[in-house]
Amino acid sequence: MSDNIRRSMPLFPMSIVMQLTELSARQIRYYEENELIFPARTEGNRRLFSFNDVDVLLEIKHLIEQKVNIAGIKHLMAVKEQNAKPQQEVVENVSKPDLSDEELRKLLRAEMTQRRTSLRQGDMSRFFH
Repeated sequence: MSDNIRRSMPLFPMSIVMQLTELSARQIRYYEENELIFPARTEGNRRLFSFNDVDVLLEIKHLIEQKVNIAGIKHLMAVKEQNAKPQQEVVENVSKPDLSDEELRKLLRAEMTQRRTSLRQGDMSRFFH
């Protein structure tokens, strides 16, 4: 079983998540209503949270403490998710052994253009003596 599957497996009831995050049930339900988290439901309609859900709740709590409002949190989460998708696609494609050199170069070029980072002189100094 992969780590990603383990982290997304719904395990924790609301009471445990409240203890882990120090958030109230009302706060957790509010974040769910605002589509920031998506807990699974049991047949009895009880929420079950995964490790990933707990991580998101802790991140939300940190952002709220930094005075970021819900609209700002939604925006940050959307940007984070959007940035994660190209990296996941590259990792998935690179793990396939049947990629040609040309396809690999295209993937790496796309990844480099996605990052659009600029190198400063100090960053390159370790390569030149």
